[in-house]
Amino acid sequence: MPNEKKINIVKNIEQKINDSVAMYFTKYTGMNVIQATKLRREFRENSVEYKISKNTLTKIAAINAGYDSDKINDIFQGQIGIAYTNTDPTAPAKVIKEFVKDNKDCLEVVGLIFEGEFFEADKYNELANLGSKEELLTKLVSGLNSPMTNFASTINSMMVKLVIAFDAVKSKK
Repeated sequence: MPNEKKINIVKNIEQKINDSVAMYFTKYTGMNVIQATKLRREFRENSVEYKISKNTLTKIAAINAGYDSDKINDIFQGQIGIAYTNTDPTAPAKVIKEFVKDNKDCLEVVGLIFEGEFFEADKYNELANLGSKEELLTKLVSGLNSPMTNFASTINSMMVKLVIAFDAVKSKK
């Protein structure tokens, strides 16, 4: 039976879903309090919000946000926590990857939504190995800048050689 409190919870979750560029759905069965605290701290330090809410309310919010109910129902089986990010979509993947190295068998990615599209759980490994958005943009800019720099350098060296040649001709006369 919907009450005011549950309606507000659904609205808050729906807003969080709409504001996120990526959401990572994790099964946290077997995680103890110390591990959960460490995971939440790592997420916070990387501008990621990790929330655990009732699956039923989260399903309603996700469906209200426009996601496919069949896919949502497939993901929400068991104890599911969601890592939301509205900045760097690869940040949760990196945090999860590092956390799982030290804490085996207590956190499992069961699926993710990356910029509005559903992906299988194993996709998070690919995203974890990507650089951050800023790193990728830097590589792109330097890749675009490199040919221009080489061209300018080549023109500059030709100009220097031309000046040396003119200077040699001038000194002979």
